[in-house]
This record gives sequence, C-alpha cells and structure tokens, in this order.
Amino acid sequence: MAEFTHRLSEGADGRFVLALAGEIDLSNSRDARGVLLGALDRSQGLDVDLDEMRYMDTSGIASLIEVFQKAGGTGKPFRIIAVSDKIRLILDHLKLTGILLG
Repeated sequence: MAEFTHRLSEGADGRFVLALAGEIDLSNSRDARGVLLGALDRSQGLDVDLDEMRYMDTSGIASLIEVFQKAGGTGKPFRIIAVSDKIRLILDHLKLTGILLG
C-alpha cells in the first residue's frame, strides 16, 4: 500500500502551502483528495509542493485536476510551486504540465 505524508502551512496572505511527499495511488488517492480539498476550502488560495513525491498514478493526478477546477470555480488561486522530476515526467506525458504548472 502506498503512503504519503503532508505538511500544511499558512502564508501571510491567507494562501496555504501544502507539501505532499511519498506516493499516491488508487489505495490512498481518496485520502490525498480529502487533504487537497480541505486545504483549499480553508484557504484564500492553495500552493502545492510536490517536490518530495516519488510516485503518483492517474487517480492522484485526477485529484489534482479536481482541486484545480474547484479552485477556478471559486476564484481561489491554485498553483503547483514545485514538482519532482518523476512527477513532472508524468504530467508531461499526460500533457498537463502547461495546465497545472502554468
């Protein structure tokens, strides 16, 4: 079973920074989705740090897209501020780099 950890910190402007580390796959993507959505709901905007992520399958990517779309619908800024090389390759392959890292 994949495991991930997260660390949430609040910036001066009400934006939160959520750092995710480890692996996200079908076995824990529901938990990761909850962490992402919860952080977005409590913040004025969300910056996600994926620099310590080793692996993420399409269920994890789907969670990122869902939060990206929800943020856009609520007018809250969402951005990925750091990404590991492995995750960048996945985003590149899925042609999502320009959308999520834009």
